[in-house]
Amino acid sequence: MPIPDYQTLMLPFLRIAADGQEHRFRDAVERLSLEFILTDDERNVMLPSGTAPLFDNRVGWARTYLKQAALIESRRRGLFHITSRGQELLAKNPKRIDNSTLEQYQEYLDFKLRRGELKDPLKLNVSATQATLIGSSETSTDSTPEELFSQAYQRLRDDLEAKLLDQVKESTPAFFERLVIDLLVSMGYGGSRRDAGRAIGKSGDGGIDGIIKEDKLGLDVIYIQAKRWEGTVGRPEIQKFAGALQGQRANKGVFITTSSFSREAEEYANIITSKIILINGEQLATLMVDHNVGISPVSIFEIKRIDSDYFEGENL
Repeated sequence: MPIPDYQTLMLPFLRIAADGQEHRFRDAVERLSLEFILTDDERNVMLPSGTAPLFDNRVGWARTYLKQAALIESRRRGLFHITSRGQELLAKNPKRIDNSTLEQYQEYLDFKLRRGELKDPLKLNVSATQATLIGSSETSTDSTPEELFSQAYQRLRDDLEAKLLDQVKESTPAFFERLVIDLLVSMGYGGSRRDAGRAIGKSGDGGIDGIIKEDKLGLDVIYIQAKRWEGTVGRPEIQKFAGALQGQRANKGVFITTSSFSREAEEYANIITSKIILINGEQLATLMVDHNVGISPVSIFEIKRIDSDYFEGENL
């Protein structure tokens, strides 16, 4: 089943604490994953930023919002228990608890006000009840703040990679071959740019556009084929490159293209003795962004969290 959003998780999370005992957050995550019958693959889905599992993050935000509404509280790190207010809410047998439910509590409204999600009711000269209606009328989302941030980042990155690939496709073949060497050097191959690549663009190269050291000492080399193509690269091109490697008594190669590879080409690269890595245009753009080749940073944002170790001694 789909991974539940954080608002869907609120009621099941609160029910876990209905017995009035303290519960470990990690135990709650496991119980909820079983309740929603999540597969291992679903449990392993990460935020777009790759910083945390998506489901764990959503459970964490469900806990945060319940706590801000004073439905649960924590006396010790990693543990939570239900409050009398939380018990009263469960006694009403609600079918769902979500943000609109929490907006009946002033503590939650104050929390939203601090986060800038709700206009100041004092300045508006309205009551808390009216403020609740204002909050309810705002655009809602099932995504957690971290998800929204990650999604925005991913959209910006996808757009950057698409534009970057278009720029690469417009470059000359000679520039593209140099770009490939720059990328491999940035990835840690070849040592310095000066001695990393040689035989680039050499005529009669037998299907080889460049040679780069696998390590700084040059204990082994990697042969490179760089194709700035629009059409799909088929099996014959990979066979030609594999033959060129055999002619050099080499067994490692990287074939990079701005387009894509046919299924036959990928299957052939997987069955031959020589180790040939295929990198298509989309993968090339991703690697360029990862290793800052052809791009420059504009803004840097840091996402910070509480340093639990710093406060560890507080509970002793």
